[in-house]
Amino acid sequence: MYEQKPWLKFYGNIPVTIAYPKVTMYEAVMQTVREHPDDIAYDFLGYTATYKTFAQQIDRCADALAGLGLKKGDRITISMPTSPQGIICFYAVNKLGAVSSMIHPLSTPEEIRMYLNISKSKFALTMDLFYAKFKEIKGKTQLQKIILTGITDYLGILKKTAFYLVEGRKIPAIHDPDVVWWNKLMKASYPRAGKADMKPDDMAAILYSGGTTGVPKGIMLSNMNFISEGKQVTEWARLSGGDSVLAILPIFHGFGLGVCVNAAFMGGGKSVLVPQFTPKTVAKMIKSVRPNFLVGVPTLFDALSRDPLFRKTDLSCLKATFSGADSLTSKVKKSFEETVSSGGGDVKLMQGYGLTVAVTAIMAMPLTEYREGSIGIPFPDMLAKIVKLGTMEEAPLGEEGEICVSGPAVMLGYIDQPEETGNTLKKHSDGRVWLHTGDVGVMDKDGFFYFKLRQKRMIKSSGMNVYPHQVEDVISEHPDVKEACVIGVPDEAQVQRVKGFVVLKDPSKASPEKEKEIIEHCRKHLIKWSCPREIEFRDDLPHTLVGKVAFNVLEKEELARLNKQ
Repeated sequence: MYEQKPWLKFYGNIPVTIAYPKVTMYEAVMQTVREHPDDIAYDFLGYTATYKTFAQQIDRCADALAGLGLKKGDRITISMPTSPQGIICFYAVNKLGAVSSMIHPLSTPEEIRMYLNISKSKFALTMDLFYAKFKEIKGKTQLQKIILTGITDYLGILKKTAFYLVEGRKIPAIHDPDVVWWNKLMKASYPRAGKADMKPDDMAAILYSGGTTGVPKGIMLSNMNFISEGKQVTEWARLSGGDSVLAILPIFHGFGLGVCVNAAFMGGGKSVLVPQFTPKTVAKMIKSVRPNFLVGVPTLFDALSRDPLFRKTDLSCLKATFSGADSLTSKVKKSFEETVSSGGGDVKLMQGYGLTVAVTAIMAMPLTEYREGSIGIPFPDMLAKIVKLGTMEEAPLGEEGEICVSGPAVMLGYIDQPEETGNTLKKHSDGRVWLHTGDVGVMDKDGFFYFKLRQKRMIKSSGMNVYPHQVEDVISEHPDVKEACVIGVPDEAQVQRVKGFVVLKDPSKASPEKEKEIIEHCRKHLIKWSCPREIEFRDDLPHTLVGKVAFNVLEKEELARLNKQ
């Protein structure tokens, strides 16, 4: 059925296939530099860099990294908010043929240790604010050098002063021979580093997702994965030189790095870097920089719709808005579109679908089409189909099954996880390798896809992946806890919030104070999105026949309880 590609008639001016340059990400950006040397590549809180300047920054960073010893095949962890340092380093690393491992800058020490060891990183770039966490676990990893930077390194004197007075002076002095400071690194004189002999299909970056067990896995993504996804997005959104994308989503997230940053550079557009999201920040930036494209998760658009300042903002600059990472409700879509309309804009909030295992976005609603509840049709060169659950057999039209995708954006595999890779990437009878997404969906007669639910045990809170197994491990470390299970429950603001079910060693200790104590324990070890918002104490938990906690039973019980309210 996929061979018929029924969705092609909805492409309009979008090409069916794209001629992708057979180059690295660094080389692809340099092609854009030659075509748009004087156009703005990025804007960071008022600091702007043309493509020509951006290229010079990338090359200077590559020289410095090579001088420190980074070479082809090495891994470097980038733990940064959306900022110039993060993206400059990302492309500089690629020039050297090394691999960037992208992680959340608010990760806990234990999470950092885990990510460093999965990637085998010898170098790390992070902010001075987070140095202590890296220092704490450095001896348990292969980490040799820590490059530190401050959020103010690319800010003007007034903003630098304001930050210092509020936050900067709280950061303790750092004296560590293994630390290299970004500003000194970028000003020092190093021999010019040559471009590594790197192939388009070589691994370029590692992002992280949950895999089928709910334990974080390192996703190996190639140059071609990023270039193809970036080119597909620019064609779909009709993004070109002079256009700008508001990069609200973080660069450790495939959505932020792939769509808001890399795709903008593939099309010669401007990426407006937003280090921290608040509705007021977005409203102010839309007023000052007038971006054309707004890309985010449903909770972001919901928050914007509710913000008084955003509701008063002139939104006539918007050409297109896209929502992904979570299911978009009709309520959020309608509210946001009404807000845009009242602000002088004329765009629809279009839903899309993507996975980190394919960089991010791989299908979306065409700009000229809308179907209630649909996640759209595949991008150029991407194929999608529905197979019967647990098989590689294609399901009839209109029948629910697993969403499978194939094309140039699909990952190389999970790092050091051949069995997990084999469970996800499978060669079908047509000879193609298909990515089994673990998501249940359906396709209509025109080729429009509809997302139903996730097979994998994954919680999505504010667009971020939450791994239940990881949360349960942390809860179980509390000395009073005998057994724990967490599930995602519906939440108007976050789409899902984490709820924990706990059996105490001494049930008589169950109390509101004990609930607060366990939640506080989680906050010390988990990023805030992963922390349970509530704990329900139980005498026991339901189990399967083989002795596993039956989390699906808890989910059904919780849903039934909520429906009665």
